[in-house]
Amino acid sequence: MKTIGLLGGMSWESTAEYYRLLNTLTRERLGGLHSAKCVLYSVDFAEIERLQAAGRWEEAGEVLAGAAKALEAAGAELLLLCTNTMHKVADQVTAAASVPLLHLADATAAAVRAAGVRKAALLGTAFTMEQAFYKDRLAAGGLEVLVPDEEGRRTVHRVIYEELCAGVVREESRAAYREIIRGLVAAGAEGVVLGCTEIELLVDEGDSPVPVFPTARLHAEAAVEWALA
Repeated sequence: MKTIGLLGGMSWESTAEYYRLLNTLTRERLGGLHSAKCVLYSVDFAEIERLQAAGRWEEAGEVLAGAAKALEAAGAELLLLCTNTMHKVADQVTAAASVPLLHLADATAAAVRAAGVRKAALLGTAFTMEQAFYKDRLAAGGLEVLVPDEEGRRTVHRVIYEELCAGVVREESRAAYREIIRGLVAAGAEGVVLGCTEIELLVDEGDSPVPVFPTARLHAEAAVEWALA
């Protein structure tokens, strides 16, 4: 079993889910008392969020690059950046370490394609939904990507930062997400990519008339497959 390095804390709510998923999936594969070999570097998300809001992405990338080096020094053989949004600086992280980074968007696109979906709605932070770094990566993976309208994007983003990152799950927010999903399905979406790892705390298959693709789980599944190959 190879050692997985988790670059987390963005937010820790979803990083805790990553840890649970990696260990659960490993036990399911190997049985008994088996668990995942992994190391975790958890940043202070308040510092990262301030850099995001100020558009200081290169500085944020430097923080994560330093964390990647620390994970490699601790024995990590594969890196997981446990956040969709911060894949904006994935190239900086990749350049900082000599071990591979398993890109979350690549793992997601592969799973969506395998399910026979070609046109997918994308929910995530405003950065993920509006900027090219993530949508273009999904498109390169063979997907046509739809995002909510401006009001929908504001709602999705607000719920992530003001509620889910703080561990708050509200039924009214789930209802709002369901309405946004229905609109995207009406526009032609054949599946929904939960392109922020915190969204999985709020939305699941029962909230959508089409398949949903939880990116943290898909990322963890791909990592376990690699670690046990």
